[in-house]
Amino acid sequence: MMVEFTPIENEILNAMREIGATTEEKKKTADDIAKKCNRPKSMVTNGLMALANKGAVKRVAREKAAGYYVTASS
Repeated sequence: MMVEFTPIENEILNAMREIGATTEEKKKTADDIAKKCNRPKSMVTNGLMALANKGAVKRVAREKAAGYYVTASS
C-alpha cells in the first residue's frame, strides 16, 4: 500500500530532492528545507516529523540542528 502524503509533505519531499538531501552524507537542516520551500520553519519541522513517522525521511540528531534526508523508499 502506498503511503499518502499531504500537499505540504509532498512540497517538503520535492524541496529536499532539489537541494540534494538524498543521503545521510547530504542531509539538510529544517532551516535549509524551509528556505527552499519558502514556508515557515515550524510548518516544515512538523512536516518533517510526519514524514519521518511515515518512513519517507530520516532524521539524524546532531549537536546543533538535526539533519534530514529522503529515504530511498519514498
